[in-house]
Amino acid sequence: MKELKVFKIQKNIHEDNTKVANETRKFLKQQDTYLINVMSSPGSGKTSTLVSIIKALKDKIQIGVIEADIESDVDARTIQKTGAKVVQMNTEGLCHLDATMARTGIDQLEVSDLDLVFLENIGNLICPVGYDTGAMKNMAILSVPEGDDKPLKYPKIFGKVELLVINKIDVIEHFDFDMGLLEERVRKLNKDIKIIPISAKTGEGVAALTDWMMDTLIRR
Repeated sequence: MKELKVFKIQKNIHEDNTKVANETRKFLKQQDTYLINVMSSPGSGKTSTLVSIIKALKDKIQIGVIEADIESDVDARTIQKTGAKVVQMNTEGLCHLDATMARTGIDQLEVSDLDLVFLENIGNLICPVGYDTGAMKNMAILSVPEGDDKPLKYPKIFGKVELLVINKIDVIEHFDFDMGLLEERVRKLNKDIKIIPISAKTGEGVAALTDWMMDTLIRR
């Protein structure tokens, strides 16, 4: 019987993705633009958090946003109201962005006049984690209603990101959410992670978040 050929295509895909991601980082450094990849579950408050950051920093730096969704331009229109530069990417079913998709968004955004760009990835905690987008930093948002046990269920994302934002702390008294326990679980996966609790709705904690952003830009 003729030997069956088995192709390890996943390895090649990731090798190609890494190459594009590294080229993107090199390009962005030449433009003096910093890219942060933002990941979370649907409904955690990615867009509202970005709106809070933009409003706080718009007089200090130039910010752009690449909005990625399966369909619609709702989030891009929300960002547009802040005055920030924004483009919308629709994946039409794909549950993540890879480096090539991210680079397309960067080229469409035209980043030469931007200090900081956020890539708002597709809303889920699984698919986006496996792909290097070319970002300099990765950021995750976890909202209080999702529960403090998310790191146990989705350890990979919490182990990857440099920054974890805990959003919707204004409603924490209405949920069985233990901030101390959450931090303990996260740091077992990622001892160097920065954790910042905020409420994008009330503004609580946003100053600490924007301070982290500015410090990151200074030290790039």
